[in-house]
Amino acid sequence: MLIIGITGGSGCGKSTVSKLYCDIYGAATIDADEVYHDLLNNSAPMMKELKRRFPEAVTGDKLNRKTLAGIVFSDKAALSDLNDIAHKFVIEETERRMSVFYQRNAEYLCIDAIALFESGLDSICDVTIGVTAPRAQRIARIINRDGIDSMSASARINAQPDDNFYIERCDYMIANNGNMDEIRLEAERIFNIITKGTDDTDE
Repeated sequence: MLIIGITGGSGCGKSTVSKLYCDIYGAATIDADEVYHDLLNNSAPMMKELKRRFPEAVTGDKLNRKTLAGIVFSDKAALSDLNDIAHKFVIEETERRMSVFYQRNAEYLCIDAIALFESGLDSICDVTIGVTAPRAQRIARIINRDGIDSMSASARINAQPDDNFYIERCDYMIANNGNMDEIRLEAERIFNIITKGTDDTDE
C-alpha cells in the first residue's frame, strides 16, 4: 500500500487534494482532524489528559472546543501542550485504521494531516505533498467551514507554520489558488510521478 501524506495549514485545501485522489484513483483516506474529533468523543484517556491540562475548557466529560481554541491559538506553549497530548492518541488510532486498509488490500492511502511532520506521521508515509493557498482565501475558507470570525481565523493561521515550513519538508507542493481544474491537473501530475515515475504533462 502506497501511503501519501498530505499536509498544509488550515484552509489550504488538503482535503480537496485527498478527495481528488479518492475520487480519481480510489485511494483510501484517513483524515487526522476527523480522527482527533472522534477521539474527543470516544477516548476517555485523552479526555482525562486534556481535562488535567485545560480544566477551564472541560465541563464534566465534555470539551468546549471554542474555549480550547481560544486558549491554544493565543498561547504557543498551550498549543504545544495540546499537541503533545493529542498527537500520541491520533498516531495510535491512525495506525489502527491503517491496519484495516492493509487487510482490505487497499492500493493507495492518503493521510490528511495538518501536523503531519510535527506529530511524526510523516515517518509512516512513502511520499509527502504540501498544499498552500493565499492567506485571504484561507481566512475565507476557515470562516465558512468553522463558523468563526476573521480575527479567530487569522489567529489560527498565525499559530501555524508558514509556507516555507512545508516547502522545505514536503516531496511535492501544490499551490491552491481556487481553480479546481488547475489543482486537479497538478494533483494528477504528481500522482503519475509518484506511481509511474513519469510526468504525463511533458508528453
